[in-house]
Amino acid sequence: MDDKTRLEALSTFLKNKRAQINPEFVGLPVGTRRRTPGLRREEVAQLAGVSTTWYTWLEQGRDIKVSSDVLYCISTALNLNKDERDYFYNLALEAKSEITSPKEGQSEISHSLKKILTELKYCPTIITDRYCHIVGWNAAAAHVFLDFEKIPNEQRNLIRLVFTRKEFKALAVNWEHFAKGFLAIFRTYYGYYLGDKWYSQFIEEMSQSHSEFQDLWQASQVSKAPEMVIEFRHAKVGKMLFNLTSFQVQGDMDLRCSVYTPIEETDTENKLKRLLKSVSVED
Repeated sequence: MDDKTRLEALSTFLKNKRAQINPEFVGLPVGTRRRTPGLRREEVAQLAGVSTTWYTWLEQGRDIKVSSDVLYCISTALNLNKDERDYFYNLALEAKSEITSPKEGQSEISHSLKKILTELKYCPTIITDRYCHIVGWNAAAAHVFLDFEKIPNEQRNLIRLVFTRKEFKALAVNWEHFAKGFLAIFRTYYGYYLGDKWYSQFIEEMSQSHSEFQDLWQASQVSKAPEMVIEFRHAKVGKMLFNLTSFQVQGDMDLRCSVYTPIEETDTENKLKRLLKSVSVED
């Protein structure tokens, strides 16, 4: 990410987070003259204890000097959570992580991860790399989502599939909520790997090709490990409810494991067992 792109990302993020804050939440009157939602720039500056001019320059994406202390005050004024704060700091302080090109065969996951995937028989599980490229999955994931084996390796990007494959849109009852969760994770990678131009190129490509992606990306949600309740409407077994737990895998590769655990009070696990059994019989 070059400086221009980084500062534009910082500007967009600050504007969106400012617009999401209810003035009453921070003790300010709503008034009748507000033409746009959220706080005004001068109100953020006041809450953060900085000059309106300085904050305006920051939000405009000007290349100015910033300190972690001042950024902390701004992040508090904007009510940023920890993940959003890390993202904000990375952009504002131009934190650079070491960028290494994936090695030959690096997408091959370890035997221990393959064992974990097999053991999570009734929990659809997907493993992705830092580009959200799918590098591993189990049988449950293949039958609840789609058969990733039939998708060419270069097309197995989870973000792309969520926006392009009708199977995902038909499956998730609240598809927008479903997509936002993955974009929140993707944004953490985007902010962390500032030196990797792949992200900017991918975002530009997706924004031009899919208006839904552009709209949801502008929401600027950030989360390293969102936990969500997801409702699916599967074509063969009907309503299924899962808890989504996402976590990073320790090791040299920057991998993430997303596990969909059937909610116990529902019939989801039994439906999943019947689905896998029926597929096994067909085979």
